[in-house]
Amino acid sequence: MNEKALQRLEYGKIKEALAEYAVSYLGKRQIAELLPITAMSVVRAKLDETAEAKSLLQHGASVPIPSLEGMENILELLGTGYVFSEKDFMHMNQFLTSCAQLMRYMAAKSGAAPHISSYAASMYTMDALKSEIERCIRHGQIADSASKELMKVRKRLAVFEERLKSKLDSLMSRHRSILQEHVLSTRNGRYVLPVKKEHRKLVKGTVLDESASGQTVYIEPAEVMTIQFELTGLKAEEAREELKVLSDLTALAESCDQQLLTNVETVGTYDFIFAKAKYALAIGGSNVELSDQGIIDLREAKHPLLNRPMVPLNFVIGRRYKSLIITGPNTGGKTLTLKTIGLLTVMAQSGLLVPVREGSLLSVFNHLAVDIGDGQSIEHALSTFSAHIRNVNEMLQFADRSTLILIDEMASGTDPGEGVGLSVAILEELHRRGSTVVATTHFTEIKNFADMTPGFENARMEFDADRLQPLYRLRIGEAGQSYAFLIALKLGLPAGLIERSREITARGLPESLPQGTQAAGPGPEPDEASTADKDDPQEETTPVPAPLPPSEKEPEDAAQPVPEEAPRSFQLGDCVYIAYLGRTGIVFETEDARGNVGVMIQNQKFKINQKRLKLHIENKELYPDNYDFDIVFETKENRKKRKLMGRKHAPGVTIETQSEE
Repeated sequence: MNEKALQRLEYGKIKEALAEYAVSYLGKRQIAELLPITAMSVVRAKLDETAEAKSLLQHGASVPIPSLEGMENILELLGTGYVFSEKDFMHMNQFLTSCAQLMRYMAAKSGAAPHISSYAASMYTMDALKSEIERCIRHGQIADSASKELMKVRKRLAVFEERLKSKLDSLMSRHRSILQEHVLSTRNGRYVLPVKKEHRKLVKGTVLDESASGQTVYIEPAEVMTIQFELTGLKAEEAREELKVLSDLTALAESCDQQLLTNVETVGTYDFIFAKAKYALAIGGSNVELSDQGIIDLREAKHPLLNRPMVPLNFVIGRRYKSLIITGPNTGGKTLTLKTIGLLTVMAQSGLLVPVREGSLLSVFNHLAVDIGDGQSIEHALSTFSAHIRNVNEMLQFADRSTLILIDEMASGTDPGEGVGLSVAILEELHRRGSTVVATTHFTEIKNFADMTPGFENARMEFDADRLQPLYRLRIGEAGQSYAFLIALKLGLPAGLIERSREITARGLPESLPQGTQAAGPGPEPDEASTADKDDPQEETTPVPAPLPPSEKEPEDAAQPVPEEAPRSFQLGDCVYIAYLGRTGIVFETEDARGNVGVMIQNQKFKINQKRLKLHIENKELYPDNYDFDIVFETKENRKKRKLMGRKHAPGVTIETQSEE
């Protein structure tokens, strides 16, 4: 999978946390090398293994996973001519003992954990090697019984050591008065008497050393020289016999090298599996269903790296729609939602249980593309927009039906108009390729595109408008808003300025300020109320009344059913509220046979089912009686043509209208 995508999702931090639960070098190595798997059957097997291990731990089982202490060094030196030490064989014996315990344990758990118990069935007891080590090595030392020759040598050594001890005791007693201290010392492995310097000639023997002060000389008495010489020879013979024993044991271990390797690797695998199980318990991980159709159905999902309580995420994609556009206020949880979806996907494909409720489903993807964060680099001075385009270009290299694409803040970093157009084109191309796409945006045009296009769906992050706080809950099927006007109003921006902002947002920017009006006040549009009239003096110059701004109530409040004394259909000029877009619009075409109403939103025309509309302000409160709605809904050019065609035959003149989808 794409390494950059994994980095952006902080996959490495998951592996760091997981490694804390491994106890062996091989378990930690497997975690370091861990990557998402793209074969669905393998992913299924790995998840089931982790689930079995988790179940064993939950039921209080103490799994006897052997220690691999010393085994890495042993495997590296096998067959190199190196002779293993007593310590090496102690590690080897402990390992074989633990392997036998693990094999018995897993055999007993074959019913409860059939997948992971099968690994132990491939392990070896190596009874002959274990028995020989125990016969030859005891308490970290080579036993006398390791060989007949060694036993003979050690018996002779015992005799001579006893004889030497008796001689030394006699000499210590005889020369007590001339000794510097009544303690035997050794020099170069030979026993000596610490004699006062002035009495050195009273003891027959060889001076082997002298104290730093020069007051004491260390003499090897002549009476024990022969005995000590014999002892030196016997100890050399003992060392040769011990080396022979260790060499024979090493040869036996080398004959079992493949069996040792299999056991070590199996133990490493068990360490890895149970590390995943322990991590699953720590994060509340559960097993999931799998799909290869791009379907994701997360229930009460949480981000595993979040160090604070998180509102559980419920998320669905891939059945009715494969592209989801998420909107909502800043810091409302949009980016966290993307990261949660992506991270849980790659975790599951790594055989890790994820923090979701049982019954959740994730898809196995071959490719993953993530554009989260501005991706700017100081060194290369890349702009936010350039970084986005670079990331999108990489996506397009491999995007297909088995690709999950996560894009944060579409159309950001450049001119909104061009950015929106480019974003829509990118979304169309990714949808054409069949990719599963989750994107966030603030732009209404992208939300409208998602609402009108099959295979796309809107979603929003919920927001508490009263407390100006995000609720971090995802609601699929509704478009959100940034709440900029409401937040600005509650933070003290003048209400008149907010009203003018709403008007500009609803109707678009004016070409110029009307004469005789204040800069912040509403007025007739120049192209409709003045410019057009100059071309045709006979045209009435009735000014266009600006629609009243939406009320300061929350969208939720505005969307509440308004008590009506009698059913009323929507009329031309009615101001309606579209809850799922969080926008108001003006009715330009009444309801057709299918129940669709023509609504103009920000100078764009849409067909929206009447069930999704709520009356906000009646037309009679916005426009005078018999008002010519063509001034609002028709272009200046088409109005001129219609006037001309109304007065006389105009060959070659045609009126073009924009189609609404």
